Amino acid sequence: MDVEIWSDIACPWCYVGKRRFEAALSRFEHRDAVSVTYRSFELDPSAPAERTGGNAQHLAAKYGMSLEQAQGKLDEMTRTAAEDGLEFRFDRARGGNTFDGHRLLHLAAEHGVQDAAKERLMRAYLTDGELISDHATLQRVGEEIGLDAEEVGAMLASDRFADAVRADEETARGFGIQGVPFFVVDRAMGASGAHPPEALLQLLEQGWAARGPEPLAVVAEGDSCGVDGC
Repeated sequence: MDVEIWSDIACPWCYVGKRRFEAALSRFEHRDAVSVTYRSFELDPSAPAERTGGNAQHLAAKYGMSLEQAQGKLDEMTRTAAEDGLEFRFDRARGGNTFDGHRLLHLAAEHGVQDAAKERLMRAYLTDGELISDHATLQRVGEEIGLDAEEVGAMLASDRFADAVRADEETARGFGIQGVPFFVVDRAMGASGAHPPEALLQLLEQGWAARGPEPLAVVAEGDSCGVDGC
């Protein structure tokens, strides 16, 4: 059974959703028969290499709220992440463009280490405060997960996998995906948002029971990040 997860690196709910999906998959009876692929989705394709200002300032400006209200939202998200064993450090996070990070994920998928790449990139952004648009950062991440240094460098210096990233995003538009994470089982049913493990386990069980080509049906919606924010 194929599970595709559309998500962005710079997406708090996507990291929470990854943890919750992992918990669900560990309880799924047929987990050894499940193939998981992360698909590209940029929440802000026009983002600069590095966004100026802090995260609270950016959130306040985007939604017309006070700095105190914005910081409260970030604190709430940090507490939610902690419940799933994640440490979010919005005081360190450096916002920026994620396109090249998605290209690295495609390279990692080609070598069977995409999950490790996704995990490392999300931790780099949401915990370690690393700039995920920076090629030196991406180069190091690639090497840390076992990719060939020369191949990573050559990929970053080229436009390799650019079409693959755009194809993922075009598929997302075709499915009507407007927020992430978005989980798709066998391209037959999907769930939008970082649902609790119990709900994601139910999605897996429903997908297993209904295996066969059917039009994509969204069976659940939950917390997610969209083009207008988290």
